[in-house]
Amino acid sequence: MLLGGLGTLAWLAVTPSRAVRQGPLIVFIPPHESMLGIAGRVAEAEVVRSRLAFLATTVARGVFRSLKAGEYEVPRNATTWDVVTLLQSGQVRQRAVLHPEGATVAELGRAFEAEQLAAADAIARVAGDKKFLAAHGIEASSAEGYLFPDTYQFVRGMTPEEMLGRMLNRMRNKLTPALKDRARARGLTVHELLTLASIIEREAVVKDEQRLISAVFWNRLRVGMPLQADPTVQYAVAKERRALSRADLLTDHPYNTYIRTGLPPGPIASPGLGAIEAALEPAPVKYLFFVAQDDKRHYFSMSVDEHNRAVARYRRMSRR
Repeated sequence: MLLGGLGTLAWLAVTPSRAVRQGPLIVFIPPHESMLGIAGRVAEAEVVRSRLAFLATTVARGVFRSLKAGEYEVPRNATTWDVVTLLQSGQVRQRAVLHPEGATVAELGRAFEAEQLAAADAIARVAGDKKFLAAHGIEASSAEGYLFPDTYQFVRGMTPEEMLGRMLNRMRNKLTPALKDRARARGLTVHELLTLASIIEREAVVKDEQRLISAVFWNRLRVGMPLQADPTVQYAVAKERRALSRADLLTDHPYNTYIRTGLPPGPIASPGLGAIEAALEPAPVKYLFFVAQDDKRHYFSMSVDEHNRAVARYRRMSRR
């Protein structure tokens, strides 16, 4: 009777489940899960034929204390023996999160949520947590602009603090001592540099216009003109990339650069290295205005009359 039971367990341990014979399956083991809890999860995910056979396999192999938390992709035709080996290896499944240049913390939160790595509101909370920011040496009210745009590999079970911390560290590594020296030479703090670069990033569609747009903003700052950057107003009224109304442009808000001069209080998005370089090295031109020519390029001008003619042309094209 005993031998028959052991034989059945052994057969179950080396025979793939019906579900896993159809193709790869995903199973998630939370941190600090008990052995019985792990057995329940692999059985519920149908990656093993029997909860009891799974437990017996871990005991027989002496690995019941060395299974690791994380999200695993169990390959097609994997046996219970294979599943135990996989959970012992810690070779967890990685999820790619793209944080593109010009993206905001709010957009990043939605990307994390889509990948089931963290809730969007949890990302927003940590990005604005004073203790978290202080621990990373950021003297700002938000991590906005301090998260380097890139594609990251994360695993389920990581905390928002761990994931955002990795992104903050990437930006810290990119802001080299030489780059900070160049910012100081221009009279910019790191915070101001990232603020200006973030506006350039959001305004420029094509990279070869970044230095021209930077020049417009620097020229305006020198003569005390407001930057009048639409992306800052979009940030102020939480419209992200949507069209602005006349009422939006008149909104009394610290980030509204139509009614306030100088830089806004902080970055409005994550700038890439190209935009950061453009903020430090504006093109040697005297332009004070630019307006869209099409959905990619802008027309630059030095006088308000020339600018108004360019605006009129753009409006006629838009109506057509």
